[in-house]
Amino acid sequence: MKCFYLDTSTSYLYAGIVSNNELLYEIKDKLDNNLSTFSLSLIEKMFDELNLSPNDIDTIVVVNGPGSFTGVRIGITIAKTWAWALNIPIIPVSSLYAMAVSCDKNIFKVPIIDARRNYYYAAIYDKNNNAVLSDCYIQRDKLFNYLEQLNQDYQIISSVFLENAAMQYNPDILKIVEYTKNWNTINPHAVNPNYLKLTEAEEKFSGN
Repeated sequence: MKCFYLDTSTSYLYAGIVSNNELLYEIKDKLDNNLSTFSLSLIEKMFDELNLSPNDIDTIVVVNGPGSFTGVRIGITIAKTWAWALNIPIIPVSSLYAMAVSCDKNIFKVPIIDARRNYYYAAIYDKNNNAVLSDCYIQRDKLFNYLEQLNQDYQIISSVFLENAAMQYNPDILKIVEYTKNWNTINPHAVNPNYLKLTEAEEKFSGN
């Protein structure tokens, strides 16, 4: 069984292929505004180097947000098109959950993504990766007040160093795939971005 993993929810392309609990290949490239330009070519190179074709993939695990609106759309579009065209099962996973699972510290885990204007996309997971605070769009002070009330040791994980004590996110693709392998697959058409907030255009239109 071969699984293709894809995450374009930040400025990085994270992708990999896992087969029978073995990570065959991974991509961890910071592409910034070039995600749409280079993602497909880098994925194609990965398949070429492994001498695999898209038809060899049995499952696709794709991060569907939260994160960069444009980045999330890129990954979702690639995954949905591929899954629909080749009838491949697809599993969406939260970017924040992937960040928590990748942290091997035996304490509470707090993945955060900068949502600008002093807000984060954030969640809190316990030692067993169960959600204590589900994925949310939250003001910074409110998040840290919540953490203070929990009175638990915790580790912040971030794709950028937003906080002094933050651990730089380094996805453990093998572990993420392992944790999600028994989740229910869904119809590709039902896979949608999970932005957690309105886009700026939607906010202006709604008057918020």
